[in-house]
Order: sequence, then C-alpha cells, then structure tokens
Amino acid sequence: MKKILQDLLSSVLPADSVNTILLPVTLATIALMAFLAYMFCHSVVSVVVKAVTRRTASDWDDDILNDRFLKAFSQLAPALLVAYLLPGTFDQESDMYVWLTKLTSFYIVWAFVHLANRLLQNLYDAFEKRPRYKIHTLRGVFQILKLLFVCVGVIIGISILFDKSPTAILTAFGASAAVLMLVFKDTILGLVAGVQLTANDMLKKGDWIIVPKSGANGEVIDVSLTTIKVRNWDNSVTTVPPYSLVSESFQNFKPMQESGGRRVMRPIYIDINTIGFCSPEQIARLLENGWIEEADIKGAEHTVNIELLRRYLERYLASSPHVRTDMIYMVRQQEPTAHGLPLELYFFISNTEWKQFEHIQSAVFNHVYAVVKEFGLSMYQSPAGTDLKALK
Repeated sequence: MKKILQDLLSSVLPADSVNTILLPVTLATIALMAFLAYMFCHSVVSVVVKAVTRRTASDWDDDILNDRFLKAFSQLAPALLVAYLLPGTFDQESDMYVWLTKLTSFYIVWAFVHLANRLLQNLYDAFEKRPRYKIHTLRGVFQILKLLFVCVGVIIGISILFDKSPTAILTAFGASAAVLMLVFKDTILGLVAGVQLTANDMLKKGDWIIVPKSGANGEVIDVSLTTIKVRNWDNSVTTVPPYSLVSESFQNFKPMQESGGRRVMRPIYIDINTIGFCSPEQIARLLENGWIEEADIKGAEHTVNIELLRRYLERYLASSPHVRTDMIYMVRQQEPTAHGLPLELYFFISNTEWKQFEHIQSAVFNHVYAVVKEFGLSMYQSPAGTDLKALK
C-alpha cells in the first residue's frame, strides 16, 4: 500500500514533498480504512445478522447476537485489518513498525477479551430470562469465566508490550504470589466458595436462608463471586461473603418448601393443679359431646383428663385437611416447668407459604385453646395486675 500511495503522490507533488508527507498520509489512510472497516461491520454485517436472527424460531440467537455483541465484534475488525496492512506498509526493521505492531496486537487481545466477556454476559442474561434456568446459581460461574479471560488477556498483553513470553510473566506473578493473594483474598475465597456452593447445590437464587452470624433472614436475590445478597423480611438487604456460608453453618428452607410440609412445634402449658381423674359424669358428658371415644376409656380403671385431651388433639390433627398425615404428627408431654406442664403439638402443615401457614397455625391453636376447658383443665398464665388487684 505504501508503494501505491507513493506513486499517487509523485504524480501530483514534487519528490521532496512526497517524502515529507508520505508517512502522515500513510497513517491517515490506514486509519481511514480501519474506520471504514468498523462502519461496514457495524452498518452492514450487524444489520444482516440481526435480520437473520429475527427470522429464526429460537430466541437464543436474538439474546446472544444482540447489539452489544455485534458492536464488540465490529471493534475487532479494524484491528485485524491494520494487522494485515502493516507488514506491507512499513519496513519491518523500523521502530514505527515495531510499536504499531505491538499496539495493534495489544488492541486485538483487548478486543477478543471484550468480545468473549460480552458473549458470556449475553449467555448469562439469556439464562436469567428463562425461569427454567433462573433458579440455578449461574452468576458466580460466569464471573469466574470472565475473570479467567481477563487474566489470560492481561498476561498476553503484558508479554506483547514487553517482548516477554507468557511463561516469564507467569513466573513473575508467581514470585509475587503472596502479595497477590493478600490483595485478591476475598476474590480467591469467593471463587472457591462459589464453586463449592454450586457443585454441592447448597444455595440458589430465590432460596430462603437464615445466617445467624450475619443476621440475614430472607430470600437470596443475588449470588455473585464476592457477595451474596439476602433481602430480609423487613425489606432490608444483607450482604454475606460466600466463604462465610461454607465455613459457617446456615439454614436453607428451600427443601422444606419443596417437601410440601412446614413444621409446627409449639407447646401449650397446662396448670398442673387442674390435672386429675375424670368422674363418671365428666366422662359421660365428654362422650355425649363427641370429645372422646369409647376406646379412650375402655379397660381403664381411672381416666386422667390430660390423657383424654392428648388423644383428642391427635385425632383432631389427623382429621384436619391442612395437616400432612403422611408426615409425623403427635401430641406429647414434656418435662414440667415452673409455668406448668408443657403439652407439645408437633405436626406439619401442607401450605408452606408464610401468610397461609400462619393463618392455619392460628386456627389450629384457637381450637386447642378453646377445647382445653372442656376436659376440666386450664392453661397456665402468669398473674396480671388485675389478678393481684382481685386478691386484694
């Protein structure tokens, strides 16, 4: 190309002037051709590619080959053209050729890294748009791949600028590994923890988790390489380092939601002074009202009211349409306390959604509180001010 420009300039200018302006004209021509190459890719190739993707049945190509990816591809074309023109334009022994070659090669490496990262970002965005893949922890994986591409690009770029082999650059980095580990400690720990969380399927976006040490209690809204964001139930956001979830314990309620049964484990406290044997009149009344069955008193010389209550409550749980009878359910006595005898109800509710769960649980215990007195029992309650006033 240099010979062609020299001949064109010689036909209209004196020889001395040609030698003076040949270099600037050559550089300007190369720059113009690079700009035209970019405009051709941006205005022609990109338009053709978008027209083809719109006609396809799949949406994946529309998400991946979008405007940002095509722009990154267009930025690579000028550098490839310049790299092709340089050997035939300049003397390969000249300093100008050496520096232009280095800068062009460095730009090509940067453009390839930018193009690869844009491709990864488009793939991640495409996965996020589809509910089938949205539940998986993919952001950390794509961030790891981006980091690897950037590291490889930095090593190759430095080797180009300083005329060193990539092996020598890696050796230099190895010598300063202690400093690098100190600077990138959180990134390295997050990288390892992210791989563990993903490989062991410990955490996904949308999971309900509790991290006692960090005070996080809510839904996971973002999982990245260095942070995990949890939107708490008060709408505040807590950020948790990924490695803390690997080194410390945390509670994930996703398996509970998938099982279809949410546990209730709550005691009621019975006043021990009201526990006693049932009289024949009491038993007759309980039978008449349907609170007990004949089997509850058959063969028993003395019948204790709290035992009748315990059996009734188990039958009540078994008959409730909201209680999972295929999961364990029971009513059990616990060790007496200063507040009375704990009678614990242990069962699983079939609706795991928080609001509905609380409503069903309240309805169950409303019935329990109301039925206790039918068995001649009363619940323990600490004396209130009105109680003390009545005693006076």
